[in-house]
Amino acid sequence: MLNTNVYDYINVLDKAADASWMRNEAIANNIANATTPGYKRQDVAFEAELKKALGQDDCRSMDERVSGLKTANLNPVTYIDNAGFSYRLDGNSVDIENENVMMAENQLKYQGLMNSITAEFKNLQSVMK
Repeated sequence: MLNTNVYDYINVLDKAADASWMRNEAIANNIANATTPGYKRQDVAFEAELKKALGQDDCRSMDERVSGLKTANLNPVTYIDNAGFSYRLDGNSVDIENENVMMAENQLKYQGLMNSITAEFKNLQSVMK
């Protein structure tokens, strides 16, 4: 078996796409519960973990950073956002307008990630020809 790193970027993009998908589900859940008394807004933490995993070493190239990344330890986590904060009398912390904007932003991010994954596979395909 060959020891290769050709899938490094694809693996990182896959994890990011999973996180974006989870965020989409969390936002959809927030929108569905916008009128539920006491409901607390949910979000997904991933970008900060990715940034930490890639490190801040300016001496290494992005290729070196990605090749050394342990994607098995890089998992998105759903959390309650501002659990103690609510600007509504019923205790709900969802702002429907904000959620709609975040949904649109996240959908664009997900589409960009899917396009990047497709481009990486096309690059691999062209190399194999």
